[in-house]
Amino acid sequence: MTRPDLNLLVTLDVLLSEGSVARAARRLQLSPSAMSRALARLRDATGDPLLVRAGRGLVPTPRALELAGRVGPLVEAAEACLRPAESLDLKTLARTFTLRNREGFVENFGPALIARVARQAPGVRLRFVQKLDRESSPLREGSVDLETGVIGEATGPELRAQALFHDRFVGVVRSGHPFSSGEITPARYAGGRHVHVSRRGNDTGPIDAALHPLGLKREIAASVGSFSEALALARATDLIASVPERYTGTLRENLFTFPLPVTLPEITISLIWHPRLDADPAHRWLRLCVREVCGGGAGGIRG
Repeated sequence: MTRPDLNLLVTLDVLLSEGSVARAARRLQLSPSAMSRALARLRDATGDPLLVRAGRGLVPTPRALELAGRVGPLVEAAEACLRPAESLDLKTLARTFTLRNREGFVENFGPALIARVARQAPGVRLRFVQKLDRESSPLREGSVDLETGVIGEATGPELRAQALFHDRFVGVVRSGHPFSSGEITPARYAGGRHVHVSRRGNDTGPIDAALHPLGLKREIAASVGSFSEALALARATDLIASVPERYTGTLRENLFTFPLPVTLPEITISLIWHPRLDADPAHRWLRLCVREVCGGGAGGIRG
């Protein structure tokens, strides 16, 4: 079946509203002969004369009258699809955004983000879900609108990413722990009993790699899958936890924090989203909110 020329809908809409080939031609900036050829094509497409002569003018057929009430809205809707998005009205925006983050994000940045969103767009709801792995499928599938984290090998190459802030690892012990006083040297640090954080169940990590050239090895008494679990153990025992400083600020309340005596590279926490949402005005506004709440600059965009 031959696909109809949808451009004829615009021609039909103007013809029916003007009731004149000459006036329709002027409105569409066509010659009268070109307009007559367009009317002939419309008659072939619809199987109806549409406009017939009555004296010196043209009158619509019953089929044309039937189409008149349907074609206008169709053309208007099509034109709306091809126009740039209208300016965002935050006061009337009603939408739920799903944000995927590791533990610590909601505790540290959630209150300020919720307050900012509620102030600017009271109809917007934020849904926070736990980030249990680095898989990109939730962003690809659309179940997650935005996530934060460290860019890794599992991050889809097509995803957009923008730096939020840089972070460093610090040591954390309970209040009153022996480490809360005196110099913490690499040897003293390694001599303590540690809680190791690994979502993948690894026995060692970057800290152990940094201690190795010094001929030191720390004793790992427990391994957990999250920073919050490590801090809970540090709060209730003499174990030493090593966690990102900014990301766990609220989680470390009433605990003693000290700089690690070994050098580790900084980590970059980034904002990550799927490119299909790149130009969405509401999503762009949300990204701006997160960036400003987290204190990050414009950063570099990947993708």
